[in-house]
Amino acid sequence: MKKRQKSFGLRVEVEEGRFEKAMRLFKRKVEDAGLIKEVRDRQEYVKPCIERKLKKNAAKKRWQKKLSREELPQKLY
Repeated sequence: MKKRQKSFGLRVEVEEGRFEKAMRLFKRKVEDAGLIKEVRDRQEYVKPCIERKLKKNAAKKRWQKKLSREELPQKLY
C-alpha cells in the first residue's frame, strides 16, 4: 500500500495535459481562500486609527450601494 503524504495548502492535479483548466481551478481556489487579499493586507503596516477609518468608509459605501439598489426607478414621463 502506498503512503499518502499530507499536503498543506492548495493543490490541483493536471489531468490529461489540460494545464489551462488546472490553472483556472487553482486561481479560483486561491481567490476563494482569500490568500491574495491577505498578502496585500500584509504588505505594509496600517495604523489602527487608519484601519478603523478605512473600515468605516467601506461600510458607508456598502450602505449607499444597498440604498441605491433599493430605490425605485426614475419615471421617464
